[in-house]
Amino acid sequence: MRVCALAGGVGGAKLSVGLQDALEPGGLSVVVNTADDFEPWGLRVCPDLDTVMYTLAGVANPETGWGLAGESFAALEALAGYGEDTWFKLGDKDLATHVLRTQRLRAGHTLTGVTGGLSRALGIPGAILPMCDEKVSTVLKTPAGLLEFQEYFVRRRQRDEVLGVELRG
Repeated sequence: MRVCALAGGVGGAKLSVGLQDALEPGGLSVVVNTADDFEPWGLRVCPDLDTVMYTLAGVANPETGWGLAGESFAALEALAGYGEDTWFKLGDKDLATHVLRTQRLRAGHTLTGVTGGLSRALGIPGAILPMCDEKVSTVLKTPAGLLEFQEYFVRRRQRDEVLGVELRG
């Protein structure tokens, strides 16, 4: 049997593990949200893709449900030392994913192709697919103005009232 799941975030990642465990190797394809992606410090960060990928590979941080287990944050601390606002927590091992993704995308590869290569390198037997290869962003209308999703969700901790949602791209 082959199954295709739609996922985004920690909940979708956990569901995907349950499905992967119930299927033959390679029987699961997961189509993942990319409308929350963004580019801190010029790096393409795909939080939902990475959460699903790390979880299916068995390397996700079990305490948070996102990021990598045993992570360190020396690079982030160095950025903070230069005066950068480090509200989005990118770990040192996680940075490798973002550096490679960004480099490969700039070289002309698709997000689907890059994600497939990263997933195979982590030993994931099924397919993890972005919902599309084009850039899409979720923008929230709030009393404070328009906020990109990660700004609203992580930096501002969802404290703003949402008056509307726009998808760009």
